[in-house]
Amino acid sequence: MREFISRYRILFAVFGTAVVTLLAVLAVMNFSGAEPHIEKRLERLYAVEDPRFRQELGVLLGPPFVDGNRVRVLRNGDEIFPAMLAAIRGAQKTITFESYIYWSGDIGREFGEALAERARAGVRTHVLLDWIGSSKMDEEIIKAMETAGVEVHKFHPPHWYHLQRMNNRTHRKLLVVDGKRAFTGGVGIAPEWTGNAESPERWRDTHFQVEGPVVAQIQAVFLDNWIKVTGQVLHGEPYFAELEDVGQSAAQMFSSSPTGGAESMQLMYLLSITSAARTIDLSASYFVPDELMLRALVEAMKRGVRLRIVVPGEHIDAETVRLASRAQWGPLLEAGAVIAEYGPTMYHCKVLIIDDLLVSVGSTNFDNRSFRLNDEATLNILDVRFAKEQTAIFEADLARSRPISHQEWLNRPLQERLAEKVASLIDSQL
Repeated sequence: MREFISRYRILFAVFGTAVVTLLAVLAVMNFSGAEPHIEKRLERLYAVEDPRFRQELGVLLGPPFVDGNRVRVLRNGDEIFPAMLAAIRGAQKTITFESYIYWSGDIGREFGEALAERARAGVRTHVLLDWIGSSKMDEEIIKAMETAGVEVHKFHPPHWYHLQRMNNRTHRKLLVVDGKRAFTGGVGIAPEWTGNAESPERWRDTHFQVEGPVVAQIQAVFLDNWIKVTGQVLHGEPYFAELEDVGQSAAQMFSSSPTGGAESMQLMYLLSITSAARTIDLSASYFVPDELMLRALVEAMKRGVRLRIVVPGEHIDAETVRLASRAQWGPLLEAGAVIAEYGPTMYHCKVLIIDDLLVSVGSTNFDNRSFRLNDEATLNILDVRFAKEQTAIFEADLARSRPISHQEWLNRPLQERLAEKVASLIDSQL
């Protein structure tokens, strides 16, 4: 009997060790990138206004810039949601919609009802939601859409044999209607984005309505993940309409994914920052730069570039991110950067403006998660008029923000410094 018990204990120990080892392997896989990181700084070869910048951003990273686009800025839920809902309700042929955040509440039900109504009317309607980002969504909304004929799919639901995929999320925010009109930016479908940023419960964010030839590129970015999840290829005129020139903006829809060029988004930002000659204005809801990005920003200031950054203040949905962010500010502040914390509410904007010419907008945060772990989408626009409009909006946000001086940063309490150190231990996942 004792021999039997001894053998049982040995088997149990071996089994337990195997389980622990398996879990450890899965954890390592979950928190490891699939590709090597960019480690060396880029040599500055040209400025943003140099035609070679546009050419190389299109040829090296792709797709190419296309002319003839019109981009309209939408600020906060009071402007964003009515425009998106009007486009959905006016759809005649197709709707493709991809989002990271989709929660419940009145706005979630309103979007669900609008999508369901169009599906019942015969519009081919496709919805792709991140499994984690939509975890708070009421299942009744999904059931109502599916009953009406909406195709609803989740991106990377968990499976025991590839748990590491849960760390790769689609953070893209894309809506394309009839292959002619598109929306992208930072907004999610949740009560926090409603209103006009008038209180801490209503977030400050920016979204963009797009028309013109670049809409086909936006549709292609949606299709990228739709194929990954469903295996279905959506094509033909209902999805890719003939698009005429409607405006003066040159634009490029840029995307990245760990499954196909995880470093491309960071490389695009590095190329843009390295090419800056005069100004860099950055609205960053989550600002946790790595050493390479920090060096690129500092070197830009050393050659005379003015750097201004607006980040969230006390109203933030992820305090760990704020702590990890503040830990990185020293070299930037010492070099002369303006870093200011937005006061009224959570600041969720993601806009980069360089030399009053290049504007990058979309879902991408200035952090490792966006650069290496998530599927992201950013619209790059080359247009002096549009850039000046975005600079004016940036400066309005800056006026409602509190600048942090280098001396104040140096004098922050020991308790705060320790908390920053702890938060920085996981900055590769932020």
